[in-house]
Amino acid sequence: MGKHLVLVGGGHAHMTVMVNLRDYIERGHQVTLIGPSAYHYYSGMGPGLLGGIYRPQEARFHVQKMVEDRGAAFIQDTVTRIDPDRKVLLLKSGGEIAYDVVSCNTGSTVPTDEDRVAGDHIFTVKPIENLIKVRQMLQAGLGTRTPKLIVVGGGAAALELTGNLWRLVQQTETAASITVCGGRNFLAAMPNKAQRYARESLTARNIEIIEGARVNRLQGDLAILEDHREVAFDLALLAWGIEPSHLFRESGLATGKDGGLLVNAYLQSVAYPEIFGGGDCICFEKRPLDKVGVYAVRQNPVLHHNLMAALEERSLQGFQPQDVYLLIYNLGNHTGIFYRGNWVWKGKMIFYLKDYIDRKFMQKFQVSGETAEPAV
Repeated sequence: MGKHLVLVGGGHAHMTVMVNLRDYIERGHQVTLIGPSAYHYYSGMGPGLLGGIYRPQEARFHVQKMVEDRGAAFIQDTVTRIDPDRKVLLLKSGGEIAYDVVSCNTGSTVPTDEDRVAGDHIFTVKPIENLIKVRQMLQAGLGTRTPKLIVVGGGAAALELTGNLWRLVQQTETAASITVCGGRNFLAAMPNKAQRYARESLTARNIEIIEGARVNRLQGDLAILEDHREVAFDLALLAWGIEPSHLFRESGLATGKDGGLLVNAYLQSVAYPEIFGGGDCICFEKRPLDKVGVYAVRQNPVLHHNLMAALEERSLQGFQPQDVYLLIYNLGNHTGIFYRGNWVWKGKMIFYLKDYIDRKFMQKFQVSGETAEPAV
């Protein structure tokens, strides 16, 4: 007799499962995907979406159509709690969904406590749809020819957003200023050579880098730093870190320090063997993994194998994360920075390499006519 597999979220780590849903249906299983939107945007193309390198249709997957075309059910809703003892998911709409096996790929969010963020025209980098809103706002104008734009964050996301915000400004009729509030030490996690290349790229475009202190809070039209410096803005983009969904802690499940679902080598909850997860929302028990897309992509085949195996009581496959991985950043001016370990390169060819890799990934999973859709 078939069982019920529920997928919570249609993110990067669930892509292989979703394109192979017919395998589950043909074996007599029922599959339901629950997600907040019919679409899922690929975060690796988010900065390019802001800068106009990509159209929205090129950077998203039609999750609902992908799922329904393969005989599974799609529910547009949000899971607010997992009841592992009853094997039930509680939904924001008030409903409940029972499961035999559940897999979570709910991603991550940018924390915005009410006491730290208060004001209009402040946008987090996630969800990616926010970047589309920012693009539309700047194209329509902010009521001034000299808007002050800031990006808050000290990591790679802030770098890519800043570079692509510059690209967007070049397409408007404004004389906007761009400032990145880069924390105590901007891009500190990068190799020194990559840091130097990135700083040179931004400063050559008259982008100001403020560092030495983190932004403590945003209030009205001011970003207030730890050392009490103030930076005025008309629009702010927040990329000051990410955290997993609060779903797992609020459900009383075992989590890592960051609140991510604590999973073993099989991407399986350490406490409940019928609960699995992948991507930014998990904490790998053997060692915490960086929140980078390469891990979610590489978890795809493992989750596909293990979810089917769990439904049919077969042996599971372990996930082996690599220690060193490739990172490529889009600087917004058709150049990029590439590094793997201490090997660092820059230039136009690096941007085109990233573009090729991203488009190839999209083509593999854009199986629902996404690129022919209207931009809405």
